[in-house]
Amino acid sequence: MKIEIWSDVVCPFCYIGKRKLEKALEKVPFKHQIEIEWKSFQLNPDEKTNPEINSLEHLANSKGWTFEQAQGISAQVASMGKEQGLDFNFEKAKVANTFRAHQLIHLAKALGKGSEMKERLLKAYFSDGLNVDDTETLKKLGQEIGLDSESIENALTSEQFTNEVEQDIYEARLIGVRGVPFFVFDRKYAISGAQPDEVFDETLNKAWLDFSASQPTHLIQEGEDGDTCDFEGENC
Repeated sequence: MKIEIWSDVVCPFCYIGKRKLEKALEKVPFKHQIEIEWKSFQLNPDEKTNPEINSLEHLANSKGWTFEQAQGISAQVASMGKEQGLDFNFEKAKVANTFRAHQLIHLAKALGKGSEMKERLLKAYFSDGLNVDDTETLKKLGQEIGLDSESIENALTSEQFTNEVEQDIYEARLIGVRGVPFFVFDRKYAISGAQPDEVFDETLNKAWLDFSASQPTHLIQEGEDGDTCDFEGENC
């Protein structure tokens, strides 16, 4: 069974949602029969990379908040992350356009390492304070999970995987994705956002039971809308 996940590497709820799904998978005996496919989604395609400012400053500027307000909101999200064992350092996170990071994920996915690349990029942005639009940084991150330096450079400096990234984003619109993370189970059930653990548990088991059944006309969304980041980084 396949689970497709639309997300961006600068979305904290995507990182939290990833951990929630992983926890759900650890509880089921069929976890090794699940294929995870990471799909590209850009919260702000027009974002200008600027490593001179951190995500808190950017958040305050874009929302018209004070720096203290941005700190307060981010502290709440960091607390949610800590519950999942994640270390969010928003003071270190560097503002970056994520298109090339998604190209790198597609390269890794083609080599069977998509999940490893996704995890490393999320940690690089949220915990390590690295610029996820910098060529040398992306090369190092790719090499850490076993990708070839020349292949990485080709992926980042050419049109390679551009169509794949754009196709994912287009497909997200077709199925009604308005915010990420967005999880699709066997093209039958969907979870929007980092919802409570029980929603992941119930949806995973329900999708597995229906695995051999025909696909419904429309996705069936489970639970309420959870915590997401949406277009232009709203709610994030």
